[in-house]
Amino acid sequence: MEVLHPKKLETHLGDSIVGWARAQLEIARQILDNPGGGLLFATQTIGQVKSGLQERDAARWGDVVALLDRVEDAAVRREFDTARGLLDDVVTKLS
Repeated sequence: MEVLHPKKLETHLGDSIVGWARAQLEIARQILDNPGGGLLFATQTIGQVKSGLQERDAARWGDVVALLDRVEDAAVRREFDTARGLLDDVVTKLS
């Protein structure tokens, strides 16, 4: 294997981060309670979305980031219905 350079970082310019975030959260919602790592991958995805939004504009996305904190907490406590409901709220706020 030959490594020539690091992979280009996708920064989701402008409001394209909204579409990316919504798509990622939909995936997380679908796999949240799947056996075999669904919870791990879902919470990782939620964390990536949270970080991306916070890095982009912490003031604009503060409410969404706070909701995503609650989603992660509910998910790790295996409160999947609560986590999904909060994800629905997040997606609404991203619209």
